[in-house]
Amino acid sequence: MQPGLVYALAAAGIWGGYLFALKRYFAGIHGAVLTLFVNISAIAWYLPVAAATGDGGIPSFPTLSLTAAGVLAGTILLGGAGFLLSVRALAVGDVSYVAPIAKIVPVFVLPIEVLGLGAVLDPLSVLGVGVATTAVYLANYEGGDLVEPIRRARHSRAAQLALFSAMLYAVSDIGRRLVLGDYTFPTRVWVPTFLGGVAIAVLPLALRRWPSEGVRPHLKLFAISGSGVALGEHITALAFAAAPASIVSTLVNGQAIVAVLLGCVLLGEPGLRRRLAAAVLAVVGVGMIAV
Repeated sequence: MQPGLVYALAAAGIWGGYLFALKRYFAGIHGAVLTLFVNISAIAWYLPVAAATGDGGIPSFPTLSLTAAGVLAGTILLGGAGFLLSVRALAVGDVSYVAPIAKIVPVFVLPIEVLGLGAVLDPLSVLGVGVATTAVYLANYEGGDLVEPIRRARHSRAAQLALFSAMLYAVSDIGRRLVLGDYTFPTRVWVPTFLGGVAIAVLPLALRRWPSEGVRPHLKLFAISGSGVALGEHITALAFAAAPASIVSTLVNGQAIVAVLLGCVLLGEPGLRRRLAAAVLAVVGVGMIAV
């Protein structure tokens, strides 16, 4: 299995555990406040470790062409905007309708990469992306008609926001691939740049949703979570630098399957059979991609 796929699968495991921790330990904290402090914590963890373990410390910020600088800025802004829209979608709609739609990011990444960037994927890999994406959708699905979340997107404001969020995340993932792969942007510079950019993007919403009890009671958990986010973002960056965005995005979004399985097993949430089936389907999809 090529290194990019290994990194993507490892990132899915880390992010899935992080999503589970959010549900388990951060209930009631607004996503923007959480993201702001966790990202700041992640940068604080990442910079000294990256400086100590890298040859010559952290590289200086590279000189970029105007196009590369625009792609870098757009990638960060779209990632932050995608997050804010997903938070808004969850605030105004049912999770059962929002979550499946918000996780179909690879559906948009694949045609953009193949038709827009001329990427070449063999038919089996394309089918594997479809199978794995279906698995992510199934893992987030909460019951009823399978196509109801998509059908409702025509009339539901929450579903429309979730769909637009998925589109923005897809373009952001394409941007990551360009920045880290084609433009060879240093990973050790990318991680704090991206985390810091997203933190700035969510700052206005975080200030509006500041918890009444303050953030002091949660600082220890923010610090612990930041270490996981720093590691996850680094490994995700390595994956995008080494493999096509459509494949990496598909595998990394498998984090949803990890999170819901942990929720079913450790928290007794319903839907274990369906989510186990989704996990099996995801493994099949990964196998088709890796062949």
